[in-house]
Amino acid sequence: MEVRKECDSDTTYHVGRMINGLSHQLKRQMCTLEEESGLTNMQSLVLHFIAFQTMERDLYQKDVEKAFQIRRSTATGILQFLEKEGYIYREAVERDARLKKIVPTEKTVELHGHIIANIHYMEDVLREGIPREDMETCMRVLEQMSANLAGNEKDRGKETTKHE
Repeated sequence: MEVRKECDSDTTYHVGRMINGLSHQLKRQMCTLEEESGLTNMQSLVLHFIAFQTMERDLYQKDVEKAFQIRRSTATGILQFLEKEGYIYREAVERDARLKKIVPTEKTVELHGHIIANIHYMEDVLREGIPREDMETCMRVLEQMSANLAGNEKDRGKETTKHE
C-alpha cells in the first residue's frame, strides 16, 4: 500500500475531511430534530433499525454492530442506554443462554413513526438537487470507500499481530 508523503492538491486528498465534515453537519441537524426524544442521532438510528428489523426477524447485538459498522463496546453502550431508558429489553434465547435477542418495547413503537419522519426529512435534504444517476454513482463510490476501509482494517490487524 502506497502512503502519500505530501499533501497533493487533487481532490482525493480531501475526501476524508469532506466525509467527516458532512458527518458532523448531519449529526448536528439530526440532533436538533431529536432533542425532544432525548436520544442522540446514533441512538435514534439504532432504535429505528431495531424497530424495523424486529418486525421481520430476531435481532442481536452482532446485527447492530454489522449494520452500523461499530465496535462491540459502542454497540453495548448504545443498547444498554436504550434498555435503561425503556426502549428495548433483551431476552435470553433458548438454544444459547449467552445470546440475547433485542426486543423493542411499546415506547419504541410509539416513537418509531417520529424517527422515520426525521430520517426521511434528512434524506430529502441530503438528496435535494442531485440527479438520480449522480446519487447512484455517489452510493457506489461510498460503498467502495467503506469496503476499502474495511479491508485496510483487516490488513492493519494482521500487521499488528505480526509485529507483536
